[in-house]
Amino acid sequence: MRPSPRLVAVLTALPVALAACGGGGGSTGTPAAPPSIAGASADNRPVKAGGTLNIALNADPDALDPSVSTTLVGREVFANMCEKLYDIDATSTLIPQLASALPELSDDGKEVTIKLREGVKFNDGTAFDAEAVKKSLDRHRTWEKSARQADLAAVSKVTVVDPATVTLTLSQAFTPLTAQLADRAGMIMSPKALDDAGDNFGASPVCVGPFKFASRTSGNQIVLDKSADYYDAAKVKLDQLVYKIIVDPNVRAANLKSGDVQVADQLATNTVKGVQTDPNLTVVSGGGLGYYGITINTGNANGSTEKPGAVDTALAKSPQLREAFELALDRDVINKTVYNGLHEVDCYPVPLDSPYRTQDLQCPKRDLAKAKQLVQASGVQTPIPVTLTSPNDATNVRLAQVIQQMTKEAGFNVSVQSAEFVSTLEQGKSGKFDVLLNGWSGRVDPDGNLTNLVTTGGSNNYSGMSDPGIDDPIKEAAAETDTAKRAELYASSMKKGAELRGVLYLYHNKYYLGMSKTVAGVQYFKDGLPRFVTAGFAA
Repeated sequence: MRPSPRLVAVLTALPVALAACGGGGGSTGTPAAPPSIAGASADNRPVKAGGTLNIALNADPDALDPSVSTTLVGREVFANMCEKLYDIDATSTLIPQLASALPELSDDGKEVTIKLREGVKFNDGTAFDAEAVKKSLDRHRTWEKSARQADLAAVSKVTVVDPATVTLTLSQAFTPLTAQLADRAGMIMSPKALDDAGDNFGASPVCVGPFKFASRTSGNQIVLDKSADYYDAAKVKLDQLVYKIIVDPNVRAANLKSGDVQVADQLATNTVKGVQTDPNLTVVSGGGLGYYGITINTGNANGSTEKPGAVDTALAKSPQLREAFELALDRDVINKTVYNGLHEVDCYPVPLDSPYRTQDLQCPKRDLAKAKQLVQASGVQTPIPVTLTSPNDATNVRLAQVIQQMTKEAGFNVSVQSAEFVSTLEQGKSGKFDVLLNGWSGRVDPDGNLTNLVTTGGSNNYSGMSDPGIDDPIKEAAAETDTAKRAELYASSMKKGAELRGVLYLYHNKYYLGMSKTVAGVQYFKDGLPRFVTAGFAA
């Protein structure tokens, strides 16, 4: 068995261009970020050994269990505690991490062989080997509580070949597999910790990583200590990471300015300029793979993974009213008034600069006259009541208020209900909402932005959409290796999704990381996950 030429071709197509948007359909030419805010790979200034780095997170992560986690802030913590079989680099290219090489494929693409790093230990001293990989992958794909089942749905069997080799047997060729294994589905957990903790693994997680879990105080902080068992421990300079939960964006920025934290994630766009102009601080940009938008409950009657059912709301019952709701929105104005123009306006889930984005995906402009006509033609008495659920941070509440005002002009009466971020996710999963503000942090392969989010029975398909016109092209694209063919299939699926309007995409998230200039060696890529493996205080 040898590295498949087909796989090599796919992997070379995966890097996402870091230059200007490559085509297709945003309703403005709004830049991804001001020229003065650059993306960051590693700041290679020398760093000294020791010290505690305090990092402000914008929300409290859900369970720190790779099998069940669904939050971006959880992924931020995992990035420094739970390594994966694969990762991405500064150019969004897939690279081996716990694997020792890219996968080898059989000629039919249904046998995937992965060679593993040797001499590696988990953070409890347990040996990392093929048996441990099998145990984690089997848990991810078969445990009834796992949110990774859709990620690994193509995997029918994991076989230990020898201590440093596993083979994955697939039910069909699945091109996005390597990209899936570069995220939570590829995180490998200590088999000893899994045996000891079972379903409660997330309370005291143990993986392979530069830092190990030390403690967590819900709603307050998460502490990671440097791991003596890490295979590249000499590269790690910091003694400790302390993630502090600071939801209010103004407080987060103030804590950065005061020095109480040295790094602040996801700066609110209205605080970026103030941080950027502080002579002691710097701002770098990352992200762009994901999206944010408005999810409309069209069929999530009993939970996102259950059979779709009837939902008794005006928007759920009428595609025409959903179209009117969208046409009442002005994405450009939303970006400028809520985000200072710092995001990438779009109406589709695949980034504008992705090689899997076709040129014909165009976004509708605001058309208030047509929106009013559709509302009037529906025969529904106005104002039409809509309940919008929003995370309770200041930026999301502001977004909700702007949506409220825009749609009011078309005949909708939007009432805003705010809740803790994790609570809004629970409402999304259970279907206990009318309209919901939520997003997705994004994946390097477009399958990761679609399959589990818009296809029938996907755990994150909060809208409850279910349509062969969405499902079938995505399934076909996953088995295809030609980039252009995959792009056409994804376009077909996304066009159908745009007709059904279960999700009204607003923009692609750019993330802004604020840092003290005393900190160096932080890596910040298109996935928006700050990596501190080489970080420290400048010598």
